[in-house]
Amino acid sequence: MATDLDHPWAVAFLPEGRFLVTERPGRMRVIEPDGRVHAPLGGVPAVAASGQGGLLDIALDSGFARNRLLYFCYAEPGNNGSSGTALARARLNEDLTSLQDVQVIFRQQPKVASRLHFGCRIAERQVGGKSDGTLFLTLGERFSQRDAAQRLDNHLGKVVRVGKDGSVPKDNPFIGRGGTLPEIWSHGHRNGQGAAIAPDGQFWMTEHGAMGGDEINLPRAGGNHGWPVVSFGVNYDGTPVGTGQSGAPGMQAPLHHWTPSIAPSGMAFLTSDRYGSGWQGGLFVGSLKFRYLARLTLRDGRVVGEERLLQNLKRRIRDVRQGPDGWLYVLTDEDKGQLLRILPAPMTK
Repeated sequence: MATDLDHPWAVAFLPEGRFLVTERPGRMRVIEPDGRVHAPLGGVPAVAASGQGGLLDIALDSGFARNRLLYFCYAEPGNNGSSGTALARARLNEDLTSLQDVQVIFRQQPKVASRLHFGCRIAERQVGGKSDGTLFLTLGERFSQRDAAQRLDNHLGKVVRVGKDGSVPKDNPFIGRGGTLPEIWSHGHRNGQGAAIAPDGQFWMTEHGAMGGDEINLPRAGGNHGWPVVSFGVNYDGTPVGTGQSGAPGMQAPLHHWTPSIAPSGMAFLTSDRYGSGWQGGLFVGSLKFRYLARLTLRDGRVVGEERLLQNLKRRIRDVRQGPDGWLYVLTDEDKGQLLRILPAPMTK
């Protein structure tokens, strides 16, 4: 659908068949249905575009057709080389040239002098098939601060839940607990780079392990997902992570894990019948390391099969989304990244 994008990170679907894409160096662009790429939007704040940081995820508000609101997260620069994941909201102006009313509604605390593990996937929470007015945001533990993922006095290695104006929902799990940040929804995460709302409204996420132990998790209110106490992977020097794979009561095991690591990024559930019943209901996850799109077959809430797609492209798959037209779209994370629409293979006689 479009080429020559500079390390695109996320795609959202605008009305009239247009796309809105983020590029990690700090640009946001509108792409026309015929593939024409607009000049970068004005109004995008400065980002810390270094290492894994930059302009990252984007999500349109469920009421975008009415209010033109969108949300985006990025590596926000701080003092003395530090940075942290920030979540902002803005309005896309009518002529598709700039963001207006940009407001940062959440900032990860503390900022850390690291170029790694920003997390930064956004999902609008749903209850009963409708938005409840809150957002989930995945936050990495910034690599050098891994032990902080087990503490509740910081946002490192967490999933947070905030209102669309940045307020703290009154039913968040740690409200009123001393020494605990009230935005926290779940903790013990490493680096969540994929997030999606399942058809039943459940929040799912992917996160990177170290050497092995990449995970799919279903973060629940107040849940502890174990990092760095337990992991199916090992440290980069080959030693066990914490106590290894087991021996940590009260910590939630992943729904699914990969060893060796595939470096999972964007994820999406396929609800349309565009590809036939065999694919409908499946979960799709991009692999950065092995450069493929994983099609995961689900049964009774478990992963029971995996097929590797698009391996011939040999490109890092950064994001995958189902479009309003029911097709799957992916972004390849390269100097000359692409926005691709996935079509069924032609039938052969």
